[in-house]
Amino acid sequence: MDLINTIKKAKKPLIMGILNLTPDSFSDGSQFNNPSKAIKRIKEMEHEGADIIDIGGESTGPNSKDVSLEEERKRIIPVLKEALKRTKLPFSIDTYKSQIAEECLHFGAKMINDVTALRGDKNMAKVIAKYKTPIILMYSKDPTARTTQAEKHYKDVLKTIINFLKQQIETAKNNGIKDSQIILDPGMGNFISKIPKYSFEILNNLNKLKILKKPICIGASRKSFLGGKIEERDLKGEIVSAIAYLNGASIIRTHDIKGTKNILELL
Repeated sequence: MDLINTIKKAKKPLIMGILNLTPDSFSDGSQFNNPSKAIKRIKEMEHEGADIIDIGGESTGPNSKDVSLEEERKRIIPVLKEALKRTKLPFSIDTYKSQIAEECLHFGAKMINDVTALRGDKNMAKVIAKYKTPIILMYSKDPTARTTQAEKHYKDVLKTIINFLKQQIETAKNNGIKDSQIILDPGMGNFISKIPKYSFEILNNLNKLKILKKPICIGASRKSFLGGKIEERDLKGEIVSAIAYLNGASIIRTHDIKGTKNILELL
């Protein structure tokens, strides 16, 4: 069964484990940017119950820096090629660069996670259409991959996100991507606003996104809107994962695989 059908037919959300191969990611920078450490973490995530692993080679959080195509390639490709030999888990690639996406799909990645929702690279849609792979389109208040800590205010945050996602779905379809390939992410934390209430409003009203008739991915793990120290946010993230599931999420993207799996098993 292909990945998109697996997502749609699953009784509970699939757990997408986060693997950042970066020196500057906000909660795990430098922890796994050594290939041997990355492979070890992949095996741990498999053991903990991950259904998908999302590999990223460029941080997009506040104050992150642009990474060259060559540097991103150097971080991701060797790990992906080795990981594909070590596990049968499907891999998603967290990138907005079409060249990185195409190379990874060529080697065997099964999904692309684009935080710019096709805005970051005009060729991304063509690559996704060519490989017929699932793509996650994420809402972000910022037009580029570099998110900011701006305190954006919304009259109606759900309406804003839904209208944006409708527009990007049309862009995708106009470039040859099929409806069945599209997964939606409403964004969380600073991608929406530095003001926490908007993230909670989205979580509490997530079922309103069902009007778009697409699987929904939620990536709230360790984000600042949860409050407190980063190392103390996993329990809060588990509660958020439960809320997301009860309100219609199909994928939970998280650092905390074991805890997320345990909370989902209770529901």
